[in-house]
Amino acid sequence: MVWPEVRKILQNQLPESVFNLWIEPLRCLGEEGGSLELAGPDRFFCSWVADNYLGAINDALQCLDRSGVAVRFQVDPAHRDGSQPAGELERTLESAEQLRLPHMPRNNMRIRTLHPRYTFDEFMVGESNALAFSACEAMAVNDTRAEPCVFINAGTGLGKSHLTHAVAHHLYAHAPGTRLCCLTLQQLTAELVHHIRSNTMERFKEKYQRHCDVLLVEDVQTLSGRAKTQVELAEAVDCLLDSGRRVLFTGAMGPRDIPDLDEGVRSRLASGLVATINPPDLLTRKLIIRRKAAHHKLALDEEMVVCLAEKVRGDIRRVESAIVGLKAKANLEKTPPTMTMVREVVATVMGNEAPGLTAAAIRDFVAGQFKVSIGELCSKSRRREVAFPRQVSMYLARKLTDEALAGIGKAFNRDHSTVVHSIRVINEAVARNGSVRGQIEHLTERLRKRN
Repeated sequence: MVWPEVRKILQNQLPESVFNLWIEPLRCLGEEGGSLELAGPDRFFCSWVADNYLGAINDALQCLDRSGVAVRFQVDPAHRDGSQPAGELERTLESAEQLRLPHMPRNNMRIRTLHPRYTFDEFMVGESNALAFSACEAMAVNDTRAEPCVFINAGTGLGKSHLTHAVAHHLYAHAPGTRLCCLTLQQLTAELVHHIRSNTMERFKEKYQRHCDVLLVEDVQTLSGRAKTQVELAEAVDCLLDSGRRVLFTGAMGPRDIPDLDEGVRSRLASGLVATINPPDLLTRKLIIRRKAAHHKLALDEEMVVCLAEKVRGDIRRVESAIVGLKAKANLEKTPPTMTMVREVVATVMGNEAPGLTAAAIRDFVAGQFKVSIGELCSKSRRREVAFPRQVSMYLARKLTDEALAGIGKAFNRDHSTVVHSIRVINEAVARNGSVRGQIEHLTERLRKRN
């Protein structure tokens, strides 16, 4: 039969994806009367092959000195009753890779499980997160005017994972051909360790340097101290950005504040746009509460929304917890939500957290406790007896208020980076020094009682 010889010629001439998709499924029904009968799975398939690849088939026949053979296409009788030829079924089972449309790139997607509600439509945009939102949206639609490298710095529950998943959702829905890798830094490290142990580092490099169009990496602050991961991530970022591809990082601290980080890696993380998400303001919290209440089919009047927005501050998960608790109480008592229920839920979610504290009020209180003047706390002095109370004040302001880092810094005539540094210093001191931990706990208790 001539068809096997024709297939060999076509396999050498056509791209692998084209051959696998349009030639491989064809079945030869016979070569009688100077004609070659080829069968495809349906009428559309046969029509497409006839329009696009009949010329290549005739050229192959000419190479075999069979130019007089007429090629005819028909629907495979085996497919008309819903069955599948045994040979084709075996090829399907043996194939580990999904067929691709002609000229589409090989897609080595690595997508962690995406939260179904973490989309751009579900994200509440406010003053505290507008820059991060617009940067991620531009990355998702591949806006060439936007920065190809974005770093989102945000605390727990402020929406950095929501935006990461939203980018992945948008690409998956609107650009399925995009080779997307979406994972945490811990997952990236685990994959790297696996390839090192199995001596397959070339596969790791090929995946993240050559077969990735968009790289989304969460929890980058855990990069601290992981030397090999830092090296491989730096190489991948260089390759991706040099070839015009996109990278998104998220972390609980900015690139400049991650400890034990190679300066070259730090420079790469901060090479694009660094966007900070601060705790949402009152207006944004109202929008979030209304959206989440509607999602849970919970009817809240304006007074309830205002009460929740004013009392439930900080990360968005607290708002979610309050709405879930309110719905549970309403279902248990089989009545619509009431203000009494709202107050009970707020007390449960927020505990004894002082609602009226400000960074300035905490600064003034700590100054009195350490017997230093407010002017000294706001001065440039780096003396230990001044610097330590200043750091404590900034730490407590971040812990007990929902003011933005820039707002806290303004109370001390400092920028947000000084606040971040102070928080890190006190965190480390609390972890290793029982005396400092005792002082912080004592001051926290005193501040809460004052309100």
